[in-house]
Amino acid sequence: MTTRLWSPAQFRQAARTIAAISQRLYEHGWSPATSSNYSMRLNADYCAVTVSGKDKGTLNEGDVMVVDMDGKPASEGKPSAETGLHTQIYRHYPQVGAVLHTHSMASTVLTMHWPERNELVLSGYELLKALDGVTSHDTELAIPIFENSQDIDQLASEVDAAMAAGKIHYAYLIRGHGIYTWAKDMATCFRQIEALEVLLAVELERRKIG
Repeated sequence: MTTRLWSPAQFRQAARTIAAISQRLYEHGWSPATSSNYSMRLNADYCAVTVSGKDKGTLNEGDVMVVDMDGKPASEGKPSAETGLHTQIYRHYPQVGAVLHTHSMASTVLTMHWPERNELVLSGYELLKALDGVTSHDTELAIPIFENSQDIDQLASEVDAAMAAGKIHYAYLIRGHGIYTWAKDMATCFRQIEALEVLLAVELERRKIG
């Protein structure tokens, strides 16, 4: 069987796109320091993903590499420690073209201050219509919260099982560790992460004022 490789031009474009998105997320304060990771599908077998340990405010094209769908490096570099969470999404959803993981203050506080909760529900917000396919504010989105773990393979397995059971739609949270969302392409994915981060900030503010 012939391995389907990516084209250099396709990879360069993905790396440029990821670097540009990183700057926008950093400027919003959603990806401070070396937190967060981003990826784009190149084809059925490979994706471009951010390397490990890079400040997201200065991320450039050289800080993006290629891995296969098992998370193994296919180009120079050390992939993000959470690459397995990206490749799990690509394996589960063949139509997904981009994955974004941010680490905002709102997502951290909302998942740590109420440790007994295993999901966060967003309901009735007009901005939910920014999610791909949502057409009405009269929508309820339950975002599962997974416990943080250094065992990425185990965490990816838990996420995969929840997806298979139909318990995850659009996004999930990791306690104290931010949010993951995915979409058919990077433009749609950025629109979703922007909407979700704003909604998380609104939800936190509402709880603060009672």
